[in-house]
Amino acid sequence: MLACRRSLTGTMMSALRALRSNQVVVSGHVQRSLSTQTDGEVRIANVLRKKFPSAASLKVVDISGGCGAMYEIHIESSEFEGKRTVQQHQLVNQALKEEIQGMHGLRIFTDVPKH
Repeated sequence: MLACRRSLTGTMMSALRALRSNQVVVSGHVQRSLSTQTDGEVRIANVLRKKFPSAASLKVVDISGGCGAMYEIHIESSEFEGKRTVQQHQLVNQALKEEIQGMHGLRIFTDVPKH
């Protein structure tokens, strides 16, 4: 019981420190708050908004810890209608051709808006 109490206290203290530093603790991992975006996230989102102006939703997250090496993109656009998933991803890759050159990885999730 004492070990559980120590562990809980340590976890609570870590959570409080993370909250004070504008970070969020998720399953024991510290991530930055969603209220701020990195320059890379903003740049990629702007490129995608220009390429897919009818996008119903767009979310870009730097999943490399803020260094810009890997991003996760969720985009929902009617421009994907009638295209296979691989074709949708090719459109996103093509839109980000210049940005991708400096990345180590990219996760893409595409969808067509539900009417």
